[in-house]
Amino acid sequence: MPVSRARRHRVAVLALGRALPMEIGMPFQIFDHLDLPYEVVLCGLASGPVETTGGWSVNATHGLETVAAADTVIVPAFRDALGQVPPEVVEALRRAHRRGARLVSICTGAFALAAAGLFDGRRATTHWQYTHALAERYPLVTVDPDVLYVDEGDVISSAGVASGIDVCLHILRLDHGAAVANTVAREIVAAPHRDGGQAQFIERPLHDGMSAVSASELAATRDWAMANLDRPLTVTDLAAHAHASARTFARRFTAETGTTPLKWLNAARVDRARELLETTALGIDRVSELCGLGTPANFRTHFRRVTGVSPSDYRRTFDRVETRRNAAAMAGGGR
Repeated sequence: MPVSRARRHRVAVLALGRALPMEIGMPFQIFDHLDLPYEVVLCGLASGPVETTGGWSVNATHGLETVAAADTVIVPAFRDALGQVPPEVVEALRRAHRRGARLVSICTGAFALAAAGLFDGRRATTHWQYTHALAERYPLVTVDPDVLYVDEGDVISSAGVASGIDVCLHILRLDHGAAVANTVAREIVAAPHRDGGQAQFIERPLHDGMSAVSASELAATRDWAMANLDRPLTVTDLAAHAHASARTFARRFTAETGTTPLKWLNAARVDRARELLETTALGIDRVSELCGLGTPANFRTHFRRVTGVSPSDYRRTFDRVETRRNAAAMAGGGR
C-alpha cells in the first residue's frame, strides 16, 4: 500500500476508555517523521478529553466521524477492553473497513476490532495476558498467542506495548520501504526490524545457566553481525564474538529475542536486501553478495519467501513509488 505524496494519508488514532498513554503516542512518534506524507490525528468517541491510565487526560481533536473516513485506523490499548465496546465505535470501525481503510490494533485494541467482526475467520494477536480472553470471547478469530504482530492485509494486529513500535515500523516499511523504516527506527532508537513471527513472551527461570552471556554482549554481537552481513556467518561465529559456546549463545539469544540466531540473521539479510534494492542501482547478483544470502538463486528464493515478490519486481515497485513522489514534490513546489 504505497503512499503518494500528492495526498496526505490520514492516520486516525482512536483512544478509548482508559487508554494507555504509551500506545497512544507510538503512531505519532513514528509516522510524524521525515516530512512523511501522513496526517496523524487523535480521535475519541467525540472530540474532547479522553481519560488515560496515567490519571490524566489527552485531548482528542476529532471524533468517530474522522475514524470512519480515515485511510488507516489504529486502536491502541485501553483498560476497558474486557468490557462492552461501544456500539458507535463498532459501527465506525466497520464503516472505515468497508471504505477500504487499513485497520490496526495495538495490544488490547484487538478487542475493538474483534467486536466489529474484522478478525472473523482470520488470525490475530494481542498481549499474551489477554490472548485466552480474546479467543474465548470471539471464537471465530484464530488467536495466535506467540507472535509480535499478524498482518492480514487490510487488518493488522500486534501484541503488547513495545510490539506497537514493531507494527508501526512494519506499516512504514510496507508504505515506503525498508530504507525509510530503518531511518525512522534509528531516530527513535528502536530495533530496525523485528519479524512479526518472533515470540512475544518467553518465561525464563532466574537461574537458567546462561548468565555467561550478558545482554550487552548479545547486543554488541547483533551490531557486529549487522555490519558483516556479507560474510557467511554461522551460530559458531556469533557465539565466538560473544565469547560463549554455540549452545549457550543460541539458548540465550532465543530467550532474549524470541527467535533463533539463524532466523534473525535471515530476516536481517532480507531487510538489508530490501534497502539496497530501494536505494541503489546495484545488480541483483551484487545485492545478493552484500546481504550474504548466497547464490542469486538462493537469494531470490529467500527474498520471495519473505516479501512475496521477486527482487526485480520489488525494485520496480519502489522505482514507481519514487517517480510518483518526485512528481508530486515538483507539483507541490518541492515540499
